[in-house]
Amino acid sequence: MYVTAHLVVALVALLHVWFLVLEMFLWTKPSGRRAFGLSEEFAQQSKVLAANQGLYNGFLAAGLFWGLWQGVAGRPIVVFFLVCVLLAGLYGGFTASRKVLWVQALPALMGLVLVLLS
Repeated sequence: MYVTAHLVVALVALLHVWFLVLEMFLWTKPSGRRAFGLSEEFAQQSKVLAANQGLYNGFLAAGLFWGLWQGVAGRPIVVFFLVCVLLAGLYGGFTASRKVLWVQALPALMGLVLVLLS
């Protein structure tokens, strides 16, 4: 269970690295606009906000990797950052797009449950 929990947490962290890349570097590119369903005009107007959002996703990933790196002692760190990801996913799922519930909140919830059970 411990290994499975850590693999899911690592997956959540890697997802947030990908979100960072999408929001900070690909937001105005065709692939970034397609991922978020954005017009070119809106992407240009909101690119600074998206980059800031991407930076926060990077902090979430860094916190999860830091907790994993600490091993058993990092469990409280991992739990804290998974709760942050879960809350952000729930908020995004109810305010921005239901897709966020599946892509962000559900993996975080799965990781949290597995970490707490391990």
